[in-house]
Amino acid sequence: MLTNIRRRISILPSFNINASHSIPFFRFSSASLPSPLLDEDPQIPSLNSVNSLSKSQLQSLVLARYANGNFTDLVSNVVVFPPVLLAACRNLAAISCNGSDPGQLSSLLRSVSKQFSLQELGREIRENRFDIEAACVKMAPPMNRGEYLVLPNLKLKVLVEAIRMVLEIVYDERFVTFSYGGRIGMGRHTAIRYLKNSVENPSWWFSVSFNHEKFDNRHVDKLCMFIQEKINDKILIDIIKRLFECKVVGIELGSCYFGRGFPQESGLSSILVNVYFNGFDKELHEMRLQKNQESPKFVSNELVSKDDDDDVFYKPVKIYAVRYLDEILVITSGSKMLTLDLKNWVLKYLEGRLELKVDAVKTAIHSAVSEKIDFIGMELQAVQPSVLHPPVSEKAMRARKKYLRQKEVRALELKNARERNRKKLGMKILSHLFKKSKQSDGFKFENQLENDVRKIVSSWADEVVREFFGSLEERWAWHRKLSAGHFLSLRHIRDQLPQELVDSYDKFQEQVDKHLNPIKAKMALEEEERRKEEEEERKYAKNTVEDLTRLCIKVDAPVELVRKAVKLVGFTNHMGRPRPISLLTALEDADIVKWYAGVGRRWLDFFCCCHNFKMVKTIVTYHLRFSCILTLAEKHESTKREAMKHYTKDLKIFDMSGNEEVHFPTEREVKMMGDRNLSDPKLVDGAISLALIRLASDEPPYSCIAHFCERADTIVYRVRLLQKHLKVNPMDNDKWVKGMGAIHGSLNRKCLPLCPDHIHDFYMGRITFQDIDCASFVDVD
Repeated sequence: MLTNIRRRISILPSFNINASHSIPFFRFSSASLPSPLLDEDPQIPSLNSVNSLSKSQLQSLVLARYANGNFTDLVSNVVVFPPVLLAACRNLAAISCNGSDPGQLSSLLRSVSKQFSLQELGREIRENRFDIEAACVKMAPPMNRGEYLVLPNLKLKVLVEAIRMVLEIVYDERFVTFSYGGRIGMGRHTAIRYLKNSVENPSWWFSVSFNHEKFDNRHVDKLCMFIQEKINDKILIDIIKRLFECKVVGIELGSCYFGRGFPQESGLSSILVNVYFNGFDKELHEMRLQKNQESPKFVSNELVSKDDDDDVFYKPVKIYAVRYLDEILVITSGSKMLTLDLKNWVLKYLEGRLELKVDAVKTAIHSAVSEKIDFIGMELQAVQPSVLHPPVSEKAMRARKKYLRQKEVRALELKNARERNRKKLGMKILSHLFKKSKQSDGFKFENQLENDVRKIVSSWADEVVREFFGSLEERWAWHRKLSAGHFLSLRHIRDQLPQELVDSYDKFQEQVDKHLNPIKAKMALEEEERRKEEEEERKYAKNTVEDLTRLCIKVDAPVELVRKAVKLVGFTNHMGRPRPISLLTALEDADIVKWYAGVGRRWLDFFCCCHNFKMVKTIVTYHLRFSCILTLAEKHESTKREAMKHYTKDLKIFDMSGNEEVHFPTEREVKMMGDRNLSDPKLVDGAISLALIRLASDEPPYSCIAHFCERADTIVYRVRLLQKHLKVNPMDNDKWVKGMGAIHGSLNRKCLPLCPDHIHDFYMGRITFQDIDCASFVDVD
C-alpha cells in the first residue's frame, strides 16, 4: 500500500480558500487539492466528506507523506487539513463525539464555528503566521511568588492536539515494547501486568531517579534533533520550539504532574518525553537481546543429572526494563556485578547523550528479595509464588466442606419438599377417583384401582428411599452405619434371643445389603479418595519446588503513604477514625457525595492491581463512606444515625425529579472489584487536593468552559486547593505526601462556570482540568 501511495502522491499540496471544492464550513481550490487522486484510494479520505477523520484515515494521510525513510511537511499537508483539526476538536470535546453520527458532528461543527474558523486556523499555521504567544494566558502565582502559569487558549489546544495525533501515528509503532505512558493501551496497569507475568527470578534492580530539572534550550534542541531524524518539517520544529519558549509545553523530570490531569501539564508532553527517550530505549533493548543470545538455551529433557531422581533447574541471565514516561526501572536475574555495570551504562547514557541530571544516591541497586522499590506509585518486591497464591489452610478447607454440605442439604430439603407436595396432591386426586369409582363401577373396578394405587404408592416409596439416601456415597455411609458393630450379629447374643427376632434382624440386614451395599460405589469412593490424596501430594511437591526455584513480583499499594494522605486531607482524625470535612459543608448534598465518590473510585481504579487491594477497599468502604456521612450530618446539624437513616449506608440521593441516584460505590460493588482491566487511570491527586465551592452570584450566566460546550445554564464554582487550605508546601515531603502531585497555586480561588453535566463528570473523575478551557476562568468577587 505504501508503494502505491508513493507512486501516485509525491507531495500533498497546500490548500487555499476558494469555492470550487466544498464541504460544510470548508472551501478549497481545485488547483491546490488533489481530490480526484485522493478519491481513488478508499484509505485516504475525501476532502468533500462531512465526517471528521477516523484513525485509519488519518494514518493513511500521514503515510502519504512518507518517502525515503522520512516523513516530510506534515504540518503544511496534514495538520492544517481542516478535517484533521476537526478530529482534534472531537478528541478535546469533554463529551465524546462519534464521528459517524451526523447529529453529533453537526453539533460539534456548530460549536467550533462559534469559537474560531478552522480554515483560517489552517491557513495561519500553513503560512507560519499563527501567533502562539498571543494564544497564551499568563496566570500570576499567589502573592507574586514563584513562576507564572502559562495556559493555552482553546485555539492553541486544537493545534497541540492535532500535532500530538500526527506524532502518535509516526512514532507509536516505533517505540519499544517496554515504553509505557502517553500511548493507547500502554498505561500503568499494562506495565504492572507485564512485571507480574513476564519477569522471572529477579535478583537485583534499580530505578532511575532524576533531579528536578526543566527542559531548557539545549534539551529542546536535542529533542528537535531527534524529531528531525524521522520528520523533515521546519514548520513543525519551529512550532515546538515556540511552544517551549512560551512555556505552554514544559517537561520537568522528577516532578509529580505527569498523567494526573493537572492544568500545568500539556497534552503534548507525554509523547515528547517518549520521543526524547526513544534512543535510550532502543539501546537498552539491544542490550537485552544481546544478553538473551549469550545465555545458552536448553530444552527441558536435555537437563539431566547423574542421579535420575534429582532434577536440574536452569536459570538464564536476563535483563528486564520498564519505562513509564520519566520513571525507569531496570531488573536483572544475574549477579550484582552485572547489575552494577548496567547501571553505570544507564547513567552514562542519560547524563552524556541526553544531558540529564540523575540523582546517583537515589539511583541505587537494591536486592529484589529483601528490599522494596517504588515505581509508578506502587511498591514492588520479589517473593515466592506461595506468597502471591497461598495454599488453602485446613480451617478454610473445613469451612468450605461445611458450606458445601449445608448447600447440598438445603437443596435436598427443597427437592424433598417439592416431591412431598406433589405426592400429597397425587394422593388427593387418587382418593377422589377411588371414591367416585365406589359409587359407579362396582367391586371389580374397585379392586383393579386399588392394585394400581398400591403400585403407584410402592414406586413412590422406592423413589423416597432413593431420594432419602441420595447418591452412592450417602448409601455407602448408611450401609456402614446400619451393618457395622451391631450386637445382634454376635453368636452368643443370637442364641439367647427368640428365633423370630433373629429372623427379623437377618431379613433387615438382607434388605440393607440389597439396597445400600453397592460394591462399585465402594470401589469408586476408595479410588476417588486415593486420587485426591495423590493430587494433593503432587500439588504440594510442585508448589514446594516452585518456592525453592522461582521468584515472582508482588505489587503492593503504599500503605503508609495512603494512610498519610487520608489523614492529611481530613478523612480521619489522629486516632484513625472517620471525621467530617468542614470545608465541604458549603456544597450541595449531591456534590458532597460525588466528591467522595470521585476520590474513592479513583483510588479503587488505581490500586486494583495490587496484592493488598483489600486495604484500599477498607479505606474506601469505611473511612471515606463514614466521613461522607459525618460531613452530611454536620452540614444539616444532625447525628450520624439520623444521616444514615436518611441517606442509607449506600449514600443514596435524589435528583430534582425525585429519582434515586447512587454515586458512591456500594459495599457489594467494592467487594467484587479486582484486577480485571488494563487501563491507565488518573491518580487521585487531582481530586483529593481540590474542592469546588458553589457560589451564589447575581451575575448573568456564563457559558460552560468545558471544551466546545454551548450550554449557558451554568453554575459558578470557586477553586479551593488543599495546599492553600492547609498552608502546606507540596515540596515539603515531611508535611506533604511523598509522590502526590499538587495543582499550580495560581488557580486557587479562581472561578469557573460549568454546566450540570460537566460538573458531575468533574466530581466523578471522568474529566479533569485537561478537558476544560482553563484560560477562560472568570473573576467573581
